[in-house]
Amino acid sequence: MRYSIEQRPAYSILKVFLEPGESVTSEAGAMLLYRGDVEIRTHTGGLLRGILRAALAGETLFLNTYVAKTAAEVWFAPPAPGDIAYVPLEGTPWIVQDTSYLAHHGDVDLSVAWRGLRGVLAEGELVWLKASGRGGMWVCAYGGLEEVDIAPGERATIDNFHFVAMPADVRWRVRKFGGWKSFLLGGEGLVFEVEGPAKVYVQTRTLPPLAKMLRKFIGGGSRRSL
Repeated sequence: MRYSIEQRPAYSILKVFLEPGESVTSEAGAMLLYRGDVEIRTHTGGLLRGILRAALAGETLFLNTYVAKTAAEVWFAPPAPGDIAYVPLEGTPWIVQDTSYLAHHGDVDLSVAWRGLRGVLAEGELVWLKASGRGGMWVCAYGGLEEVDIAPGERATIDNFHFVAMPADVRWRVRKFGGWKSFLLGGEGLVFEVEGPAKVYVQTRTLPPLAKMLRKFIGGGSRRSL
């Protein structure tokens, strides 16, 4: 299997090149184009697990697996403009923000990474997705993707919506942003703190500020005439 990431960094697309018998799986709705003799299998990865993933993580219920009958290629496009990165899965599970999962290959299981009460406090997001097994996963970002290396004993504070992915064994906790004045007025609310050693992917833009800006022009905004 080969792949390429093109049109980066602003409008990246993923192209996966398959030999006969190889396959790649993506979230429903991510496929841009395919060519060659390809069998498409739609599934949930286990009915109960799929329902939980959709209900708790905000992900669509179904996944599509593309199986090549001949040499083929499948293109995928993220839902928002931005970059794409490949994360090898070699036995260590990875956690990924639900909106940042794009596709995977190999013997990989997608499940819900429960965040408990900490997740409830963090902007109402209950869960992240967990990818485990052997193969690889492609993650996407709104904006650019930055790989942050955190040294042993070092702590880094990350905005909840800028987080993309990290290994599941990384130590982290949710806390308020600064003191109470900063927490209430600083525009950050709750953030999460990661303790090294760790590698964390973050994205340079987030969708909530864009949605807030667009609300000024859509719906309740004042009408103007020429």
